[in-house]
Amino acid sequence: MKRIHFFSGLTITIFIGLHLTNHFVSIFGIQAHLDLMDKLRIVYRNVIVESILLIAVFVQIISGINLFFSKRKRNNKFYDKLQIWSGLYLAFFLLIHVGAVLGGRYVLNLDTNFYFGAAGLNTFPFNLFFIPYYGLAIMAFFGHIASIHFLKMKTKLFGLTIEQQSKFILLKGIILTILILYGMTNGFNGVEIPEAYDVMIGK
Repeated sequence: MKRIHFFSGLTITIFIGLHLTNHFVSIFGIQAHLDLMDKLRIVYRNVIVESILLIAVFVQIISGINLFFSKRKRNNKFYDKLQIWSGLYLAFFLLIHVGAVLGGRYVLNLDTNFYFGAAGLNTFPFNLFFIPYYGLAIMAFFGHIASIHFLKMKTKLFGLTIEQQSKFILLKGIILTILILYGMTNGFNGVEIPEAYDVMIGK
């Protein structure tokens, strides 16, 4: 189970890395985000790659939940707890987020681009839910990586202890979370959402 979880997680991590990079670029403007997404979609939006990703997500959720229940009572150290609880939140997030994206594409017939993700972030009171929802997802991703790094890494790197390396990963996650939310909300000034996406915010 651990081996299956590792390889499915590695597959998803590559995609999430590209996805977060795409969102980070939004600090340079909406068009920069849309332009990069068009280029990245050439890589991942095809039948073969999408099928692999969906299978990996399904496997990750099932195996992650199983590992959570098998490990949660046996681990009391900080990074052990961080690993299982961040993994549980990621499983929850992936289930909801992937379902929402597929529903947006095939039921609502929307282009699941910048505006699809930004609609809830830029509309009150929906942003009271979506800001922590997305923010915690990014932090859970980096928290999961930091915990695995701490548990698996064996040597110092650039003079940093293993714990310092893991803290650096967590710090990077915090900074990236703030920058992504900054970009997706037009510098916290709000984004005007096109009418086609009104359905996302109950209009």
